[in-house]
Amino acid sequence: MKTLTAQMSSDGGPWHLYVVVYGESQWPSLWWEPSAVPTGAQRREALAQLGYEVVPGASWSWTEDSKDPDDDRTPVVLISAVQVRERGGVL
Repeated sequence: MKTLTAQMSSDGGPWHLYVVVYGESQWPSLWWEPSAVPTGAQRREALAQLGYEVVPGASWSWTEDSKDPDDDRTPVVLISAVQVRERGGVL
């Protein structure tokens, strides 16, 4: 079973969820208006809308970055990632 990576990011504004599909110029994605971090259920529903599901046993990992990695005064960008597959288990 081939897996892909879904990522979700925000710099304090809207949350952006996208599935990384190498070789494609546009990746499946959607945006949430600024709010709290989307819940697990909201992320699962969003992935389903895009035609994907979290791989069984996978969990979201979190990291932070900044708009300018050389300047720690710039806004933090939160990035989360999880392994996904096409809904139904086939990619």
